[in-house]
Amino acid sequence: MQKVLTAAEMREVDRLTTERYGIPSIILMENAAHAVARVITEKLGGSVKGKSILILCGKGNNGGDGAALARILSAEAAIVYVILYGVGLVEAKGDARINFDRIIGAEFQDKINFVEANEYWKAWEYLNKTDWDGLSCLVDAVFGTGLKYFDDALNEILSSFEDTLHIAVDIPTGLFADKASVKPFQFKADVTVTFTAPKIGNLLPPASNFNGELVVAEIGSPQELIDEQGSQLFLAENKDAGKWLELTKFSDSSYKNKRGHALLIAGSENYSGAAVLAGNAGMRSGVGLVTLVTPRTSKESVAARVLPEVMVRGVAETASGAISGSAYDEIGDLLEKADAVAIGCGLSQDESTKRFVQKVIENRRQPVVVDADALNLLAPFDGEAANGASDAPLILTPHEGEFLRLLGTDDKDAIKDRVAAVREFSQKHNVILVLKGERVLIGEPGGKVVVNPTGNSGLGKAGNGDTLTGILAGFTAQAAAMNIDIFETVVAAVYVAGLAGDIAEKKYGKRVMTASDVRECLTEAFAAVAC
Repeated sequence: MQKVLTAAEMREVDRLTTERYGIPSIILMENAAHAVARVITEKLGGSVKGKSILILCGKGNNGGDGAALARILSAEAAIVYVILYGVGLVEAKGDARINFDRIIGAEFQDKINFVEANEYWKAWEYLNKTDWDGLSCLVDAVFGTGLKYFDDALNEILSSFEDTLHIAVDIPTGLFADKASVKPFQFKADVTVTFTAPKIGNLLPPASNFNGELVVAEIGSPQELIDEQGSQLFLAENKDAGKWLELTKFSDSSYKNKRGHALLIAGSENYSGAAVLAGNAGMRSGVGLVTLVTPRTSKESVAARVLPEVMVRGVAETASGAISGSAYDEIGDLLEKADAVAIGCGLSQDESTKRFVQKVIENRRQPVVVDADALNLLAPFDGEAANGASDAPLILTPHEGEFLRLLGTDDKDAIKDRVAAVREFSQKHNVILVLKGERVLIGEPGGKVVVNPTGNSGLGKAGNGDTLTGILAGFTAQAAAMNIDIFETVVAAVYVAGLAGDIAEKKYGKRVMTASDVRECLTEAFAAVAC
């Protein structure tokens, strides 16, 4: 997991890199420019020779990155244009000024087209008199994390080249490093290259929607300086899931009882499909055994559609076809044997079912994943009652509407700051919280919150929540059987599930993809994260 830093924390890392390790700040700037140059070269097919590239710079370090980038690209035979926007060269200081002076010096003055546009109209004048037909790339190096203002004219300039590759240096202009909110104007990048660590504005929607693909480039700051910063916000990475797969890999001695037993309690007369989706996803997770408990009259329907490897047991039900409170006594043997339990998919909401859910959770001896109707039956959430004497992990997976009900409110402002809301809830109630939405957030009782970068809006269709629950159940059962950290397991499960969704999107498109498609793409998702 990568730690997410604020602008102030990033400045501290840069300062300590120079003061404690003796790495000059001008070298960090040079490394940053090379990182952006590598991305541009890759995106333009492996070479920038003869390609036209326009770099819009500000006077600060972000602009200095852009000036250094101009020099690097020019040395690779690119046709480079640089506009210093809104200020005179005299206002550039420190490392930025050094790099501006280099591109207007004797070595590059005939190779780089440099314009000092200390008034915005000068930028417009230059843009309008230049033939930009065939421009390959527009680079935004105006503000970075130091944004203080943003004018309409700059927005129009940055929006002028719709069919050109858009690259943002550190963070797109118009966004704030420490906020997820957006203003009326911001640069929309195809790729954002940020340095050392991601920032909130790179990761959380709606700001993240303007970053495009995010590349986090190492430029020389030691990892221990990043680790020293107080941030409790993290970004899940491919290697987190890869590490988990390595820990749970199949050995020659692997067999079903070693790989965990997942118990899924799901379905009702009207929602048997949810049980099928969850059970099938659980079976695809790599777990050794999956048992699916469903109302007795739903058993035949579920068993006919679920994978034959999934065991199905029918239990007592209410008059409405939901699992009855009395069913708890029927599954004592399963609760004793299971390594993890998931409850809620298609369960339906009934007072008797509520008593059943409460008993399962209050008396748990293993990790329990709570989703869908089970969440609603527990709302508003009483952590003390739910945890009781058990210290086994409790994993809640609400979408935003369910989360509001758990909080006991319909005021959406209560979760306006999603990170803070997830952290507070997880700490207060001693639970792992998976808040679904445009970017899934995962919180734990110690205050850590992880942003999951995988997934897309195609996962917002019916059945994908059930698929995620099945995957979570399978992963946590394996982790419990193999004594692996449950929070790291949840992070890996959410990452893999989202990645399977991204693969399904590429194969079928958001309009066509289904939850079953996502499950079948798990094979490729596992291959993509394998160490």
